[in-house]
Amino acid sequence: MVKVTLADGKMREVADGTTVGELAEKIGPSLRKKAIAGKIDGKPVDLEAPIEGDAQVEILTLEQQEGLEIYRHSTAHLMAQAIRRLYGGAEKVKLGIGPVIRDGFYYDIELERALSENDLADIEREMARIAGEDLPIVRHEVSRADAERRFAADPLKLELIRDLPADAVISVYEQGEFADLCRGPHLPSTGRIKSFKLMSLAGAYWRGDANNKMLQRIYGTAFPKEADLLEHLRLLEEAKKRDHRKLGKELELFMFSEEAPGMPFYLPKGMTIRTELENFSREIQGKRDYDEVRTPFMMNNRIWEQSGHWDHYKDNMYFTQVDDTKFALKPMNCPGHMLIYKNELHSYRELPIRLSEFGQVHRHEFSGALNGMMRVRTFCQDDAHIFLRQDQIEEEIKRTISLIDEIYRVFGFDYKIELSTRPDDYLGTAETWDEAERGLQNALEKLGLPYQLNEGDGAFYGPKIDFHILDALKRSWQCGTIQLDYQMPDKFDLAYVGEDGLKHRPIVIHRAIYGSIDRFIGMLTEHYGGAFPLWLAPVQAKLLPVSDPFADYALQVKRELAEAGIRIEADLRSEKLGYKIREAQLQKVPYMLVVGEKERERGTVSVRRRGDGEAEEMTAAELIERMRSKICGRSPE
Repeated sequence: MVKVTLADGKMREVADGTTVGELAEKIGPSLRKKAIAGKIDGKPVDLEAPIEGDAQVEILTLEQQEGLEIYRHSTAHLMAQAIRRLYGGAEKVKLGIGPVIRDGFYYDIELERALSENDLADIEREMARIAGEDLPIVRHEVSRADAERRFAADPLKLELIRDLPADAVISVYEQGEFADLCRGPHLPSTGRIKSFKLMSLAGAYWRGDANNKMLQRIYGTAFPKEADLLEHLRLLEEAKKRDHRKLGKELELFMFSEEAPGMPFYLPKGMTIRTELENFSREIQGKRDYDEVRTPFMMNNRIWEQSGHWDHYKDNMYFTQVDDTKFALKPMNCPGHMLIYKNELHSYRELPIRLSEFGQVHRHEFSGALNGMMRVRTFCQDDAHIFLRQDQIEEEIKRTISLIDEIYRVFGFDYKIELSTRPDDYLGTAETWDEAERGLQNALEKLGLPYQLNEGDGAFYGPKIDFHILDALKRSWQCGTIQLDYQMPDKFDLAYVGEDGLKHRPIVIHRAIYGSIDRFIGMLTEHYGGAFPLWLAPVQAKLLPVSDPFADYALQVKRELAEAGIRIEADLRSEKLGYKIREAQLQKVPYMLVVGEKERERGTVSVRRRGDGEAEEMTAAELIERMRSKICGRSPE
């Protein structure tokens, strides 16, 4: 007998060699029915994997993210099998790799026949037939020689086999006539695959290397329930409508030019949004003892070598020569803030010192990776660096989390927290890293905040807490971050005078809220579908005179609202009122103000709110009071 520790901490004794599936049956028939795979001592395995010796065992179901990923991986194999059945078997269809990706999977194949979008429906039908056959999915461990014999006619698989480490365990999964090189795990049978959709085709270089041959890549997605698949497809269609590149052009927010690839141009309306976001953040930070600074866009190489960015980041930086000295455009703001701190000697009584900056940074991105405002080559980072003592860490981390939460709540965002720990290329000593990680972890746990551990993904100078925002389409965006840094104070020889009169080394917290303001604006554009809340809308109200004779009254009302600080435009074109209203709706203006004979006589306006078909008559003063109340309160409307 062996002792098994389950995910909930309970212990069970089972016979040595009991499979994961048999263990699930012993726990309960309901769990056995839902089980699709398991984990033994943290390693994912199939249900047929035996438990040998005392172990921690977890049963995986489709309700868990890991279970869903296994489901999608098996669907990728199902698709590869269907393609081989349709287009000539292993002789004609050479298989590359078929990994799981966010929200789905893909498979790279080599096929003489060029597939088209029309072929995807045929492949889906064949996949459904194979799923209906309910073929068992069986794992076999094979020797390297056996694997090379099995895939002798498949050069892509042979290359993968030959690149495996000498001591690698090589496994093959079979379902019916189809076999694939794979480490698994997989579903027990093809019949467990219920709902899937092939999404698109693309070209892809083998193993991502432009020197290799071009393969055909087929993207797909899969869900255990048809309703979940349909909801996913609905959200994808909604995302197309909300694409910030499309809306940015239609709403005249920003533009891009071939003269500056990956570098956004802000149009007047987009600049209004950016200014509002900056001022909102300034207002909140001003109440929390932050001092705003500005540092140069370009500094010489010496500072980047001193900070460590040269060793870790030089391939992403832009350089130029000035007076026989090499300079770099800054990819980050932190070295400049270190120099500002070092400009004078500080006392322990002054700490924490909080320096913030809306700093423009430049980072080289490959042209193929550029994506509107989401991936650019220059952006504004809302950075802050907090210089503090060791005994202030937990309290300051809590204050910073509170600040980020206050700002995100105004936008109505839910978010998840991730704690990222020491990467392989870390600076400093393991001891200081352990101390920094404990500081972040203690702050999170004392606040009672749930978080996910992301091992090995910290910045090269320190561990970090990342905030992942969930938008209206349930997509996750990493924006805010808090990083605890013991390394840069050493590199820049920073000091403060302690209570004992001696010099001590401060610690630095790196902090961002929006992250990249440019990316945040792109994300907000999609989150709101271009219908920004009143306080953020570039045009808050539009005056629509019924006809030309009422243009003067419209301009009078416009002056009144503009003097009250309302961002207002008047549509004085000689067009029909219905046309003007539709135009204002397409521009997603929060308030449409119609003026005609009745309104002029009464000294009022007819107010239509965005998304509300009912009109309400009121004076300009009443309207100003209502709008200013919503703007000052940053109402989500």
